[in-house]
Amino acid sequence: MAKIARYPSLLPFTGKVDGPTARAASAAPAKQDKDHALWREKSLRRLFTIGHIEHENELEQSTRDHIVRESMEVLRSNDRGGYTVPAEGLYPFQWNWDSAIVAAGWAVFDELRAWKELETLFSDQWKDGMVASINFHKFSKTYFPGPEIWGTPENPSKTSGISQPPVAALSARFMYEHTAHPVEAKQKIEDLFPKILAWHRWWYKARDPNNTGVVAILHPWESGMDNSPAWDESMTFPIDPTLPPYERQDLTHVNANMRPTKDTYDRYLTLLYRFKRENFYDPDKLYEISPFRVTDLCVNSILFRANRDLRWLALQLGKTDAVAEIEGWLDNGFEGFKKLWDEEAGLFKCQDQITGKLEDAAISAAFLPLFAGVATREQAARLVENLSTWLKHVKYSVPSLDPQDPRFEQLRYWRGPIWLIINWMISNGLRHYGYDELADRIRNDSIELTNKAGLREYFDPVTGDGAGGTKFSWTAAMCLAWLDRNAVIAIGHKMSGHKDYLN
Repeated sequence: MAKIARYPSLLPFTGKVDGPTARAASAAPAKQDKDHALWREKSLRRLFTIGHIEHENELEQSTRDHIVRESMEVLRSNDRGGYTVPAEGLYPFQWNWDSAIVAAGWAVFDELRAWKELETLFSDQWKDGMVASINFHKFSKTYFPGPEIWGTPENPSKTSGISQPPVAALSARFMYEHTAHPVEAKQKIEDLFPKILAWHRWWYKARDPNNTGVVAILHPWESGMDNSPAWDESMTFPIDPTLPPYERQDLTHVNANMRPTKDTYDRYLTLLYRFKRENFYDPDKLYEISPFRVTDLCVNSILFRANRDLRWLALQLGKTDAVAEIEGWLDNGFEGFKKLWDEEAGLFKCQDQITGKLEDAAISAAFLPLFAGVATREQAARLVENLSTWLKHVKYSVPSLDPQDPRFEQLRYWRGPIWLIINWMISNGLRHYGYDELADRIRNDSIELTNKAGLREYFDPVTGDGAGGTKFSWTAAMCLAWLDRNAVIAIGHKMSGHKDYLN
């Protein structure tokens, strides 16, 4: 079995980028104050590290062969020839951040297929750099709104007109660091790097035109946390009275009490049709005309972390101009996060950019600045205190909303249930700041949830029951890349043969 290295939770900045093949990093500007240079001083824990593993034998005894095999089969069954659908029927296309996470799952047992996932994701990148939230590669009637809504029935769109959390750089770095074929993998990174860089540039140009350091989302679907209570106040704009009649397809696959309400969907579509009328999603117009403009913690935390990983990749490739550009985003982003901190609550909050108010809801994304590595030590301690309080009110971690909030619904999409991708990010961030015990609690809960309910889309934090879609790809990917990674490495050779795919 391949050995997983142990990494301390916090590493002092040594002038080198983290990673076994890292090059010397550029020094921080001499006049930067201590806080401004914080992101430079720490080396983030690698993605998908499990924690402090003392003996491989102990890990072997804890492996879940049945989950590993089922997870591999889920990715294979959801494979559509170069991209992976999140779930049969319910989500029949290629979703952006799902696909990037799924690539990391493929990578543990099939490197070539993992690279193909990212290559297909970027195959329909817009000329301005945007990577859309959905790529419509093949026709399907099982999802609404489909390509004929984003475009027209006569000229259906190849993609949606908005984006999603930019996870791709994280997965690309993970795949490059752990490749068994470094020469071939470097060529893959050479090809992908300018596309990922262009996407990050798009976020700042189209979603932060005032150069605040933090970007806006213009639609709840861009956050990935579609019906989060964090948007409740910002989603009170009027529903378009001319909205065409529509028939939702999600309710034919999943119980209505697990999905966003009709009122919420009406507002989703109000935004979609408004954006489409503005010269088909012209990014130079959408920022100003959208009645929904929010600084989202999920997108911004992932973007900050992705910038760190993109910087690391730029250093490996010797792209010094890109390193300087990315460092500017990081320095600016560190400043931008400061206005998202609610000192009284001891939490980060999303912000309505139109009113300037912090959103009142305490959501699981409040802990993602730990994953970004942008929180101060003092903020991290407050976040851990809050998270520990949350977990006293549920059996399993981490609910997507404070369980003491009266809006908490344990089964309704992003208004209470647990999502393994968020659990992984929070756990990774906790380890970075030295809170290994709490990180272990989240990982162990995630193992128990998948043992109990299988590879479901999300989970009830009170009962542990599964909810939403079944045979869900990114839940399978989380098992493969995070929860059971060593077992995957051992079993993967037996199921797929030796990893000699690139030769």
